[in-house]
Amino acid sequence: MEKSHTVYSKKTKMLHLFIEVFLILVAALTLYPLIYIMFGSFKENAELLRGGTKLLPEKFVLENYKQAWHKANFARYTLNSVVISVGVMVVTLLSSSMAGYVFARKNFKGKELLYSLFVAFMFVNVGSVTLRPLFELAVKVKMNTSLISVILIAAGTGQATYIFLVRGYMNTISKELDDAAKIDGCTFFQIYYKVILPLLKPILATTGLLSFRAGWNEYIMPLVFTMSNEKMRPLTVGVTMLKNSGDGTAAWNLMFAGATISIIPIVIIYIFTSKQFMSGMTAGAVKG
Repeated sequence: MEKSHTVYSKKTKMLHLFIEVFLILVAALTLYPLIYIMFGSFKENAELLRGGTKLLPEKFVLENYKQAWHKANFARYTLNSVVISVGVMVVTLLSSSMAGYVFARKNFKGKELLYSLFVAFMFVNVGSVTLRPLFELAVKVKMNTSLISVILIAAGTGQATYIFLVRGYMNTISKELDDAAKIDGCTFFQIYYKVILPLLKPILATTGLLSFRAGWNEYIMPLVFTMSNEKMRPLTVGVTMLKNSGDGTAAWNLMFAGATISIIPIVIIYIFTSKQFMSGMTAGAVKG
């Protein structure tokens, strides 16, 4: 009996070791491109053009950041990215929290069919196919001259995932709270913002971070919508434009420096919201 327990213990340790090694390899593969870009942002462009897998630069060049900041008009583009990201986050939090609450608590005809369609669209990605009709629609309603159209479209494309998360979290909240609030005279909407909304903080933190990141990383749509107005460009578009700012060659050093600058805000936000993010993800996955 003791021998079999020892064998089982060894197998368990070997399994844990294998999982740890596997996770370390996955983390290394995931982080390597980011680390390469960060170190590459300090290299001379000639060194980057020669290629190779060497991480550390032969000579640290801080001038890359100064040039990237001025050539890409980062002050203006950063403001645009913040406006888009915060706008997407606010619209997403309002719509997904309300929709998730209704799907979890309200009974109406066609509810399950409608929710099934929302969930199905989580796995559908038509990509840039919808860009032309969306842009033409924005032109017709005269919304192509501001970032509002970009915010609304970007917020709308991710709603299925966020509603799924909020509804899953809502199902973990006891319905007895709703009944108690009804006895006290609260309406359906009053229960939402007085009772339920404060309890949704963990999943709303998760949704807020994910939607902010999605808005910050938007590229194709802002590129199309800001072609005629450079002042509306976000950071993602401005960074890629740095590639063509070199003297006849691709300015990878400036592009890497710009990409590193654009990563910093997301990293800072995640550091301060990581606890709420993980809490919301795990709690929202308990029930669907």
